[in-house]
Amino acid sequence: MSEQTAAAMVDAEGEAATLPAIEVPAAWTLGGLAAGLLTGLLPAVVPGLAGAIRALAEVLDPLGALWLKALQMTILPLVAAVLVIGITQTMRAASAGAMARRTLGWIMAVYLVGAAMAALAVPALLDLWPIPGGVTGALKAPTSSAAVPGLADFLLSILPANVVSAAANDALLPCVSFFVLLALAIGKLPPAQQAPLTGFFNALGAAMTVMIGWVLALAPLGVFALGLSLATRAGASAIGVLAHYIAMVSGVGGVVLVAAYGLAVTLGRVPLRRLARALLPAEAVAISTQSSLASLPAMLGSCRELGVRQTVADFVLPLSVALFRGTGPAMNLAVAIYVGKLTGVALTPGILAAGVLVAALTEFGAPSLPGSISFVSSVGPVALAMGVPIGPLALLVAVEMLPDLMRTVGNVAMDVAVAVLVDRAED
Repeated sequence: MSEQTAAAMVDAEGEAATLPAIEVPAAWTLGGLAAGLLTGLLPAVVPGLAGAIRALAEVLDPLGALWLKALQMTILPLVAAVLVIGITQTMRAASAGAMARRTLGWIMAVYLVGAAMAALAVPALLDLWPIPGGVTGALKAPTSSAAVPGLADFLLSILPANVVSAAANDALLPCVSFFVLLALAIGKLPPAQQAPLTGFFNALGAAMTVMIGWVLALAPLGVFALGLSLATRAGASAIGVLAHYIAMVSGVGGVVLVAAYGLAVTLGRVPLRRLARALLPAEAVAISTQSSLASLPAMLGSCRELGVRQTVADFVLPLSVALFRGTGPAMNLAVAIYVGKLTGVALTPGILAAGVLVAALTEFGAPSLPGSISFVSSVGPVALAMGVPIGPLALLVAVEMLPDLMRTVGNVAMDVAVAVLVDRAED
């Protein structure tokens, strides 16, 4: 198989893995959160409403919890689907030749280094710039039974003795290990035996994505209930925490963006000014569309400006759009660490190691979806593997439209940087 043919195959499979979903109006979700917070803060302005607001919060609390459970129930089946499809697709891509293997090597390196950077940097940053007080006590919850208390326990928990029991107990790390091994085994089967299995998991992923879309269609109501409950317990500090969260997670994405420029300049030997000028059109499209796929034509133009061979760009960029989200593991792990700190989870080395592993592996199969759905399907598995409560994710999804800008800009820059690096390796 030629590398050009392989590029077309990977591009087509990437499109096939782009699962159907209901487009969630992000502004409505953000508006629901704002309305819930402001309603919960009304007693500070009008003390006479305190009793009524508390009564409203008690009525809506079960609805918010029900919406959260509906969101959570789709995570494990979706993780199983995207891992199997993503890994089998990656194995087929790797068989296309040396260029494909170099590209996949850079993708895995960026994933692991980015996740490790977040595991080391985010806890240190949160110690230097702590989460504003008030909300931590309101959200503090006991750690999940899936928590990994230490390094030895982490190593023992990688493989499940019974995958059904692990799934029933929300022990996501052993479930991830099982489905990774299952995907590797499926990739070794003859094509006639692979097809029904990959077809099943592709359909399962599509169905779960549609279900998440249904749940997130109710996000304005769900986050209103959760925001109201939070504001009645934590007061105005809830708004400060959301701003702090946006700055922290976006900052981690900014580090990946800077790293993309650094790789292209140092290892790719591209002058910084030339790189910035060539990337400007692609970054403009990324900001306006928040989609790496929509930025693909502009990225191809950026590679031409940088002197990347057309055969390399035509192969690497479609492969990257299908499989590569450079900011994903770092930013997803940053979200999980932030929520862990917010809810009082002890982030031991074993827990952080579990987060690094799951963040890197699950991103390989992450489908191209609207930001809010992608946020839940990508961060949820990392949080569950670390024993971090996912309740706050239902609130944070309302403000994801802001960090998502950094995600897309960083992903586009890293895609082009990897194309430059693979092209230099061809020399």
